[in-house]
Amino acid sequence: MTNFTNFADLASFIAASRDNDDASRNYGAAFIEHSEMAKLSIVEAPEALDMPDPEQVRAAVDMMMQTMFDVLRDTRMEAYAADLAWGFANSFHVVAKRIEGREDDAAKTLGELARHYDPSEIYATELEDTQLLCQTLQGCREAMECMRDHAAEVYRVETGKPFSPVKGSRVSSALSASMIDARDYLAGRARTRREQFAPDGPVVIFSGGQVWEDHDLLYKGLDRIKTRIPEMILATTAQAKGCDAIAHAWAASRGVKVIQFRLDRSQGNRAAFVRNDRLVNLKPVEAVICEGSGIQMNLAQKLRQAGVPLHVVNLAHQRTAKRA
Repeated sequence: MTNFTNFADLASFIAASRDNDDASRNYGAAFIEHSEMAKLSIVEAPEALDMPDPEQVRAAVDMMMQTMFDVLRDTRMEAYAADLAWGFANSFHVVAKRIEGREDDAAKTLGELARHYDPSEIYATELEDTQLLCQTLQGCREAMECMRDHAAEVYRVETGKPFSPVKGSRVSSALSASMIDARDYLAGRARTRREQFAPDGPVVIFSGGQVWEDHDLLYKGLDRIKTRIPEMILATTAQAKGCDAIAHAWAASRGVKVIQFRLDRSQGNRAAFVRNDRLVNLKPVEAVICEGSGIQMNLAQKLRQAGVPLHVVNLAHQRTAKRA
C-alpha cells in the first residue's frame, strides 16, 4: 500500500496511473506563463507567481469528478452523482466566465490607452500594468477552461450526455465539441476568440420533439451527414431532452461544434417562430427535422421554401415504434 504525506505526491501518483496523453497536452498548452510576472488586479503590484503544476491540476480534477461517481455507484444515491458532477463542471465554467469578463474589461482599457497616447511616464506605467493584467487574466482563463473541459469530458463519459451550461457558451482553445450559444455566435468575437464563438463552416440544422427513444437512428443519420460534410457545424433548437439532447450527445462524441438556438423569451408567443427564422438565415447546407410539434413543422416548411436539403424523421421510423 502506498502512503502519501501531501496532496502533491498523491496527485503525481494519480497522474502517472491514469496516463492520458491528450489531457496532458491540453493542460500543458493551457497552463502557460505568458510572462515572468503576474498581475491579478490593477491596484496590486506585479508578483513573481508561477502557474500551478498542470499534471497535479489534471489529477485533482480527475479525482474530484471520478471519485464522486465511484463512491455513489451501486448505491441508492447513484442517481444524484450526475447532478453533483454537473455542478462541479459548471463551477469551473462560471469562474472561467467571470475571469473572461475581467479580461474583457482590461482589454477595453488597454484599447483606450492605445488610442490616446501620452508620452508621460505615468501613461507608460499604466499601459504596461494593464497589458500585464490582460496577459495574466488570459492565462488564468485558459487554465480554468481547460479544467472545465476535463471535468466536462468525465461527465460525458460517465453519463453519456455532453455537459452544457445553463446559459452562455462553452468554448476554449483546445475544445472541438463546443457548445455555443446562438447570441454569441451571431455577435462573434474579436481576434483569436472570434473563431471559437463564430466558427466558420457548413451549418447543418437539427430539431426534433422532446419524446424520442431510438438513439441509434439519429446517430446513424448524423454520421452519414458528417461523412459527406466532415467540417459540419450543428445548429439545434437547444431542447434539454428528446431529439436535441440526443444530437448534442452525438456531437460531443464526434467532436462537432454545436450552436444552440434557445428561445428568446422577449419575443413572447412568436419566440419559437423567430428562432426558426434565425436558423434558416444561417443558410444551412442540410437539415434534419424529427417529428415533434408544430414548431418543427414550421421549421421544415421554411427550410423547404429556402431550398435546403431536408431529412424528415418520423416517430414511426424508430425501431422501438416498429416493435410496438
